[in-house]
Amino acid sequence: MPYPDLAFPRAAPAAAALLASCLSAAALAQAADAPTLEACAAIGASTDRLACYDKLAGRATAPAVPPAQEALPVAAAPASTSLLAPTGATLPQSTEPKAQTTLMSKYWELESADKRGIFNFVGYRPNYVLPIHVTSRINRSPQSPTQAVVEQPAYRREEAKFQLSLRTKLAQDVLLPEADLWVGFTQQVLWQIWNGKDSKPFRNSDYEPEVIYLVPTPQSWRELPLGWQWRYTQFGLAHQSNGQSDPLSRSWNRVYLASGFERGDWSLTARLTQRLNEPIATDNNPDLQTYRGRGEFQLNWSHGVQTASLLYRSTLQGLKYGAVQFEWTYPIYKDQPNGLRWFVQAFRGYGETLTDYNFRQTSFGAGVTFLQF
Repeated sequence: MPYPDLAFPRAAPAAAALLASCLSAAALAQAADAPTLEACAAIGASTDRLACYDKLAGRATAPAVPPAQEALPVAAAPASTSLLAPTGATLPQSTEPKAQTTLMSKYWELESADKRGIFNFVGYRPNYVLPIHVTSRINRSPQSPTQAVVEQPAYRREEAKFQLSLRTKLAQDVLLPEADLWVGFTQQVLWQIWNGKDSKPFRNSDYEPEVIYLVPTPQSWRELPLGWQWRYTQFGLAHQSNGQSDPLSRSWNRVYLASGFERGDWSLTARLTQRLNEPIATDNNPDLQTYRGRGEFQLNWSHGVQTASLLYRSTLQGLKYGAVQFEWTYPIYKDQPNGLRWFVQAFRGYGETLTDYNFRQTSFGAGVTFLQF
């Protein structure tokens, strides 16, 4: 019986020849596929040309990058990037609508984007200096039902008038969403600066501190007819005094409810006032609201760099009493609209000052205003 190993010597030469033939064919095929420098240089596409050079140098080909992970071209990168994000990272585009920021919103910080924190002192009512203030007549014998007549010096009708008015926020988000608590202070002075004969005295000074609680109107309640928007509601407590002793002393305390509305370049503030009663023995001016009024309506206009306002004080019982006041401003330097501005003021009616609450006059003043909000 023959054994396999006895037949191997006869089959070995044939197997060896077959293996050598296969290896030779493979080598020839590989040599035929091997790139050359000239072949690589002739490739147009940069990525294919680089792959050809890598293959010629014997380097492994980098794995293909899935399309989803490929780097975006610079021109296709989103525009919203953050300096705080990692290099190359981007922030998602916000789909929420931006809050409506208007002049009234900036003034009272109605929107979250306009909040400036607490204890930042800013302007309240107009701050101005009027070197020229001329009145139609001077109240030379002020009096009231509970105060005797006081004869005044020979004051001139030409004088100066100035007003300083500041406010600051004491607290944010008080009781209601976005509601703020403010305090304000206003001082108005009439100065006989052109009266050298009487040593240029102050004819009148009024002081008015107040506390204001302001509630922005919710977005769903703002829309009003004709494009107007209801922006806020105010609750206020105020005191006003002329700082004089009897019988020239005048003062009163009041609470008020106010609302603010706006439409484009226009805004409107409506205010209803209720005086806090006091004993007649200490009331220096019991009939003050009969002359000065119980309501205030102020229409404001701001277009470009100029502003104007019209204030109407009403007794809500007719046109005989109350007052009308017009103010206009324009920047001295157009490139600095928040700097010094020309200021013009005209007044007609009762109560330009607290001492003159029951005295009717017409006045006109011109000067500059400063310290915008």
